[in-house]
Amino acid sequence: MKTNFKPRCGWCVGDPLYEAYHDEEWGVPVYDDATLFEFLMLETFQAGLSWITVLRKRENFRIAFDNFNYQKIATYNESKINALLNNAGIIRNKLKINATVTNAQAFIKIQEEFGSFSKYIWRFVDDKPIINTFKNYKDAPANTKLSDLISKDLKARGFKFVGTTVIYAHMQATGMVNDHETSCFRYNEV
Repeated sequence: MKTNFKPRCGWCVGDPLYEAYHDEEWGVPVYDDATLFEFLMLETFQAGLSWITVLRKRENFRIAFDNFNYQKIATYNESKINALLNNAGIIRNKLKINATVTNAQAFIKIQEEFGSFSKYIWRFVDDKPIINTFKNYKDAPANTKLSDLISKDLKARGFKFVGTTVIYAHMQATGMVNDHETSCFRYNEV
């Protein structure tokens, strides 16, 4: 009898939504500004929560935040923010919602300065992913000197909820670092 077992990173095993995210998205290098903003926005909402909580609400966020359109989000007014605060399908944290609007505005400013957010963020890793060799996902750090540096730079540019741990998670999600376990089937694929 054949099985479809694939060795995966331990953090995602057992939840079909987590496994699909791991198998299809996590750690894949992202150079598209729209997707980079989506991940940055979702990571800021994750602060203090588990990623699976955010992942389960991702489609609700997509609807509530105009398909993660940072151009629209940058123009949200008090009425829209109040509507978001009353949306039970998302994480209703006023500070994080306000930060999302602020971050969309700062994101656009970075695009204007560097040509794209992708050019800005990927320059921190010389435009190529850092390949780590962790046998167990628990050995991966929560932050690094590089995530400290990026966090500090983003904060100086007006971003909110972009602490070093949030930024390292963003780096992992968008493939700036490959933190798949070395035994994971995705390690060599990404």
